[in-house]
Amino acid sequence: MTSTETGIASIGLHLPPLAMPVEELASLRGVDPDKYLVGLGCSEISLCPPEFGIVDLASEAARRALSRWDGDLEDLGMIAVGTETAVDMSRPLSAFVAEELGLAGPIRSYEVKHACYGGTLALRQACEWRMSGAARDKAALVVAADIALYEQGDPGEPTQGAGAVAFVVDRPEIATVGIDSHAWSEPAFDFYRPVGESYPRVDGKLSLECYKKAAVECFNALAEGRDPAEVMERFSAICFHVPFPKMVRKAFHLVGEVAGWSAEKIQQLYSEKVEPSMLWNRLSGNSYTASLWIAVAQALQGLKAGEQVAAFSYGSGFGSEILSLEAGPRAREAAWSQDIERDVARRTRVDASGYDLLRGAVRSAAA
Repeated sequence: MTSTETGIASIGLHLPPLAMPVEELASLRGVDPDKYLVGLGCSEISLCPPEFGIVDLASEAARRALSRWDGDLEDLGMIAVGTETAVDMSRPLSAFVAEELGLAGPIRSYEVKHACYGGTLALRQACEWRMSGAARDKAALVVAADIALYEQGDPGEPTQGAGAVAFVVDRPEIATVGIDSHAWSEPAFDFYRPVGESYPRVDGKLSLECYKKAAVECFNALAEGRDPAEVMERFSAICFHVPFPKMVRKAFHLVGEVAGWSAEKIQQLYSEKVEPSMLWNRLSGNSYTASLWIAVAQALQGLKAGEQVAAFSYGSGFGSEILSLEAGPRAREAAWSQDIERDVARRTRVDASGYDLLRGAVRSAAA
């Protein structure tokens, strides 16, 4: 089987039913809203009510992806879910998703964990499984889904969010996933959550340094000795994992500085290739494993067949990888964009007092 026969055949996305503008959180915390709006580049925080969880989020994204796929459920041979919002220390989230969708039989089912990098690993594994021939022409269902929630008053609170992206990996109707990629990893405790703790431990300064180093190493490897600016120009979009938009900006500017670009060239490429891909991320907030792939899903919509997208993935701990995608014949239809439009239009906005009540209800439900 050749690489051109494997890629993304269908996409589904899902955002939770609640959201709060970051201005409301600023009011609650007694800070200037521009600290969040400008300083971090955040806009809205996606929130989950107590009765709505990661299984609902992941399953609905998967259901939407499958509804747009031309194949049958019997044609699935793998379910892989990348997440750091596990609901069980042993049973994979893929089993919960399969149960919701009524999927059973000769299917490989498992969960992938590597912080925000887990969704990318799940997608790569599914593509490589098909490319190897081991899939015997079966398709894979890949889901990246997370709920990012921090302790109240934590510096990471304005970056909170939630979301899910699902792909059917089959013939590349939407996009071919390039067989070549470039990875970089180093052990680090920049962001982690010990067993039994409800919220992550974050070394913000170290996390930013790890993220920036990973971006430089991956983009340098992508260039492979060529002029990095010329390499970037061939992409219609350059997508990043988005912890918060300002973090992406800092990393991309460092990539440009290391490459020796002028400040004007860096800003031009950032404005044209990077920033436009983060619109949906500003509506979702950070969604960990789903964050990069929400950006990629936005960037793919409307592209002509053959146009290319770069995708830089980062997960604390840390691991990173950059890969490329090439738009297929159905990218222009962008059927998945209606998922975001519908979810954003239907969700309920929460104000500062409602947020306090919601966090109290979430704590009670978790107790």
